Amino acid sequence: MLELHGRAMRHSVVVVSQIHDDQWTLPTPCAGWTLRDLLGHMTTENHGFAAAARGDRPAWEPHTFGDDPRRDYAESADAVVAAFAAAAPEFWLPNISSAVRFPARQAIGFHLLDYVVHSWDVAASLGRTVALEDDLVAAAQEVADRDVPDNERRHRPDAGFQPPFKLSGDMTPLAHLLAFLGRDPEWRP
Repeated sequence: MLELHGRAMRHSVVVVSQIHDDQWTLPTPCAGWTLRDLLGHMTTENHGFAAAARGDRPAWEPHTFGDDPRRDYAESADAVVAAFAAAAPEFWLPNISSAVRFPARQAIGFHLLDYVVHSWDVAASLGRTVALEDDLVAAAQEVADRDVPDNERRHRPDAGFQPPFKLSGDMTPLAHLLAFLGRDPEWRP
């Protein structure tokens, strides 16, 4: 799982590095979020998961960018990869549940899923594609199938994932994953 997660993070860093300064206000597939909002969420999550993996109980405060949000993001990605590599077998993820410790493999899987999808979100916002390896998409789909139930919680406005998006015809594995998580794989800005 660590190797897959590391690759997911490298993909995200590459796609984030392609953002130009005049693109921060572009819309994203994440309803109501600009590209800057999405990157803030991604950076905050990286710092929060890294702190949790180190044994801290993070406050999950929104990230304030410095002069270069791309660099801030890349540094947060490096931090979470390093923290996961040294993580205890279980740790707290207060943004998911303050009452439950999660096995490290499951927590890393949550993060992998998020960053496979967010890599696509950023690329789609830029009008680009992201080339994710089949095994990476398959691992993310496995996490989604196991840990993202299709229930009433996905209908809430603050849900991390929306109800499945209905598509007809053949779909690529990435399109299937995106649709399962409530995104339109054909979304364009």
